[in-house]
Amino acid sequence: MNQFFRTKSIEALIAGSEDPAVRLRKSLGVWSLMALGIGAVIGSGIFTVTGTAAAGEHFLGKSVFKAPVLDLLLNGGNAATLTGRAGAGPAISVSFVMVAIACGFAALCYAELASMIPIAGSAYTYAYATLGEIFAWIIGWDLILEYAFSNMSVAVGFSAYLSDILENLFGFHLPSQLARPVIVEGQFTGSWFNLPALIILLVLSYILVRGVRESAETNNAIVVIKIVAILLFVFGAASAVKSANWHPFMPNGYSGVLTGGAIVFFTYIGFDSVSTAAEECRRPQHDMPLGILGTLVVCALLYGSVALVLTGIANWSTLNNDAPVANALKAIGMNKLRLVVTAGALLGMISSLLVFQYGQARIWFAMSRDRLLPGLFSRVHPRFQTPHISTWLAGFLVGIPAGIFDISWFSDLSNIGTLFAFIVASVGVIVLRKRQPERPRGFRVPWVPFTPIISIVCCLVLMISLPLETWVRFFSWLAIGLVIYLTFGRHRSTLREQPATAAESKV
Repeated sequence: MNQFFRTKSIEALIAGSEDPAVRLRKSLGVWSLMALGIGAVIGSGIFTVTGTAAAGEHFLGKSVFKAPVLDLLLNGGNAATLTGRAGAGPAISVSFVMVAIACGFAALCYAELASMIPIAGSAYTYAYATLGEIFAWIIGWDLILEYAFSNMSVAVGFSAYLSDILENLFGFHLPSQLARPVIVEGQFTGSWFNLPALIILLVLSYILVRGVRESAETNNAIVVIKIVAILLFVFGAASAVKSANWHPFMPNGYSGVLTGGAIVFFTYIGFDSVSTAAEECRRPQHDMPLGILGTLVVCALLYGSVALVLTGIANWSTLNNDAPVANALKAIGMNKLRLVVTAGALLGMISSLLVFQYGQARIWFAMSRDRLLPGLFSRVHPRFQTPHISTWLAGFLVGIPAGIFDISWFSDLSNIGTLFAFIVASVGVIVLRKRQPERPRGFRVPWVPFTPIISIVCCLVLMISLPLETWVRFFSWLAIGLVIYLTFGRHRSTLREQPATAAESKV
């Protein structure tokens, strides 16, 4: 039982990362870290979720498992009477800024921990250093959920966008048998396999295996092009803005702004992936905080700008559709700009896939180095100094399900997993401030413990805003992971072979 709650000292974590057999190449600077964060945060959601949050969402006809837990609690558990939530209207730009501030509390916690513990593994490593091995395993298993299911969802979306842009630009039709999932919401589609979803993941896996510098350069180029596409929309469509569309600015009051914030919060998920690169950062104490916090600032500005222009060129009540930006541009005759937006969405998906595949391999690598997963996951390529086996396995284990399934709850599972990781990181800051207040920190969260507590509360509120079925699947996933840990991981753990020391304290 003591092994479950033993922590691993920060010194031991750092020493383990310096073993030549499992050492990663340090080649990332602050700009590459910010590009990783922006690449993860800004996907196609900037062109899709913005409209839903402005116009609102509807629950009518949903079962109790489909309805958000928070709404069920406020409504006495009766899903039949839920009709929907009013959107923010033009004030969705305010919602984006508000959510950036809320995410900022968690980002501050990540910045402090990443500067103190510059090790691959993100919240998994932080939990190992603060809460104990059992919590480290749970959060590591949770992060596998976050990265894998997020990329399954994005890969399916990439295939759909690719088919659309090939048809509109070149008149080329991908065979439906090879460009659609086999099963959509439990129904067979007649497709054989969603080949583009698998191919893009394997191409990105190849780039990631070649080296972190090559991967960062590829991501940097994609992120620059993506930002240019966003700015072209903002400045190109600004001439068609009608100020009348901004009145009333808050049609549903402050409750609408809060509802819009709950919907768009998940578009910010991904900044935590910057922390998975800590071990490959040249100056982690300086660059990690700048990379994490800089990501949030840039993304908030881009999101807010798109939201402001979008609600200026179209009435907010018309934006509740699958492609609000593209449809709004089509309605005002800006079809060339519409193609730019579609291309930007496609590139957004590619960069998100790249960063999350990168992060996923690092989580597996860190857990394997601690012997909680099989040793092959921590093998490092002798030439490229990357976890090549983890990277290729991640490509196939995400790409094959993405080729077969298209299930909407993929993204919800990723969301709840990320929020859980945010809570663990916030708790970790409080624990380390109490246990090791004298330890040097490259960055310090202000007003501890109040800032981490605010982060925890925000995350819990957003977690209960997710559907009940997501919670059921989440706990089922954690139960599976716990069985694996009890039957495999705890017997091989590096801590099991070491006597407890003062540096490896008990919770």
